[in-house]
Amino acid sequence: MPYQPGQRLPAERASRLGHLDVLNSDLVNKLISVFNNPALPATSTALPWISMPQGEAILSIVLSVDGSEQIVASETKPFKEMAFIKTALLRLDQTAISTIDPETPHPMAIRDILTDSALYHATAIPLKNVAIPGISTYHTVRQTIYESFKDASLNGEPFETLKWLAYEKWDGKRKNLPAFECPHCEKTVATLPYDAESGHCPDCKGFLYLSDFLGFHLEMSQDTASETVATSYMNIHEMLLLFTAIRYYWENDRSVLKRSLFVKDGSLSLRAHYSKLVNPIRRFLTFADKQGHTIHLIGQEKSGKFFDHLELIHKGIPSGSIFIPDDTYIQEQVQRRPPSKEPYGKYNNYGAKVFVKLDRYHHMILNIPTGRYVQNPTLPDLIGGSRIFSTLPSIISNRFEGALLPVELAHGIASLATYPSAQVFKKFMARV
Repeated sequence: MPYQPGQRLPAERASRLGHLDVLNSDLVNKLISVFNNPALPATSTALPWISMPQGEAILSIVLSVDGSEQIVASETKPFKEMAFIKTALLRLDQTAISTIDPETPHPMAIRDILTDSALYHATAIPLKNVAIPGISTYHTVRQTIYESFKDASLNGEPFETLKWLAYEKWDGKRKNLPAFECPHCEKTVATLPYDAESGHCPDCKGFLYLSDFLGFHLEMSQDTASETVATSYMNIHEMLLLFTAIRYYWENDRSVLKRSLFVKDGSLSLRAHYSKLVNPIRRFLTFADKQGHTIHLIGQEKSGKFFDHLELIHKGIPSGSIFIPDDTYIQEQVQRRPPSKEPYGKYNNYGAKVFVKLDRYHHMILNIPTGRYVQNPTLPDLIGGSRIFSTLPSIISNRFEGALLPVELAHGIASLATYPSAQVFKKFMARV
């Protein structure tokens, strides 16, 4: 790591000859020869692809969610960083979808749909050298996250959904929060009574927010917060927005759930300590299905290891096919690692991976819940799978390969481009 520039002297420059030792290494040259080899890695060719179920009634209502973030840093010392985050929920029906040309959608048609059908949330989270006077960055971020979940522009509904999931309020049983690590004394004794939004640690009496239960503070120090805090907030808020719609129908008109498809941009998973909500989500989806109120929910992965793997194996596969990989296949062929005692996704995923090939231009990675965790899922394990697959052809977009129109439109509302959004935020920060 070179010395950084100061007020009087320039930054330390890297050596102009340091690369020679690297290029003369036999190991490096072997790796370069492999890097330049165009051959594809070996993959299994005899995969159990099956015909995609069709013929079920199409889901007539589609709700999709997406989010975006921009990290903005100041250009003068002390260097400051803030994350600007936006999430959006879009509601469409099949009548509206049918009016949009899947190849060249008219901007005015899209505008009319979005005007009456979109909700969005925007916030900013301080990451470095930004704090409320008299409070550290650590506690400023905690307070900001709590207040952002309670966003008044959405009437605090995502926060109510967080309570609904955390306390598992759908079954009528009053449950306290499981113990979590206190953001003050760092002991795993913190909890809150049923339906509480805040409280105090039973050990150190430090003040707690319900959002602390998720563990954002575990990725922070007193002076800085990791960029992953912003990314995790965005992902969780996307999930809460989508489940806010599910909760609304559950509490007001459950018959709507039978004809609705809920679509999330990205995987149906929560990583690390944020996975505390995974089991409550699984239990709700199982409970709802047993009650006869199937939740049709999918997540679409547009990048990552599974997406890259599908790019290798989809050629030559008949259109209208799906493949549900088992745990062994995921570990050996997708992750390319030795088998593990812990099955893939046991603690983090609330959706099973499904490889889908609709036609030569549309192949995608979907996540579809199974309710309880299933190590090696099959088609009958996918909640609402048949109606989901029957609906897919009606919501594709031909503007991008493998695109779903609801995800594309939600992205258009939520996206924050590097330019001009980041530049605008920089100028805004310079003024305040």
